[in-house]
Amino acid sequence: MTRIRAAVLGSPIEHSLSPVLHRAAYRELGLDDWSYDRFEVDEAALPGFVAGLGPEWAGLSLTMPLKRAIIPLLDGVSETAASVEAVNTVVLTRDGRRLGDNTDIPGIVAALHERGVEKVPSAAILGAGATASSALAALSRICTGEVTAYVRSSARADEMRQWGERLGVAVRTADWSEAAAALQAPLVIATTPAGATDELAVAVPAGPGTLFDVLYDPWPTALAAAWSQRGGTLLGGLDLLVHQAVLQVEQMTGRSPAPLEVMRRAGLAALSGAH
Repeated sequence: MTRIRAAVLGSPIEHSLSPVLHRAAYRELGLDDWSYDRFEVDEAALPGFVAGLGPEWAGLSLTMPLKRAIIPLLDGVSETAASVEAVNTVVLTRDGRRLGDNTDIPGIVAALHERGVEKVPSAAILGAGATASSALAALSRICTGEVTAYVRSSARADEMRQWGERLGVAVRTADWSEAAAALQAPLVIATTPAGATDELAVAVPAGPGTLFDVLYDPWPTALAAAWSQRGGTLLGGLDLLVHQAVLQVEQMTGRSPAPLEVMRRAGLAALSGAH
């Protein structure tokens, strides 16, 4: 039996839950001849790795720091990926083409829709890194008003305003020292590293709206725990990871729908087993 291969690439990569999610999907779909692995690959090693892929390869998932580095190595990029200059999904076609997409953006939207958040009048983003641009692109689809980005530097503020102009979103920037004000927004997307929002936990208002904290380890964050205690709608990094992986599985295998609940359960089991 010729195995069909897929994998996640990045550096560091040992923490990735992608193999757990994709393998669970393959089992449920009866794709016994499919395998999904992880490879430690940095930007310098990426061109050589991609050049060495044979016809048995069906797809790649990309995590940091490869989401932009992969673009020059592709034959085509979707409008969604091009809008934020970030590719997290590569489909390797039977005729040898390498096609890039970004499933983080529709993954954020799908996760919010699942919780009943389909349109919001305004929103706030905590942070301004790579994930923040994907969050902004997702908000371009569901936010009808202004997005306020809370950032730590004027350079980051400039970047977020530029992304807003490019994505057609009205972006206002504010200094991180004012971040507690973000928690009043009907939708807050936290894109910061572990620990960065802990100080905001005491500022969660009574009756908060929706918080989407993209971290999944550690979970819950101090902010997420406080949000839940105050009765707000809470989404975490696993919600994003599962929804973007569902889209990857569908693109790579050509099978739809991918088994969302099976993948979610596998992710939850893996996270609970790691603690």
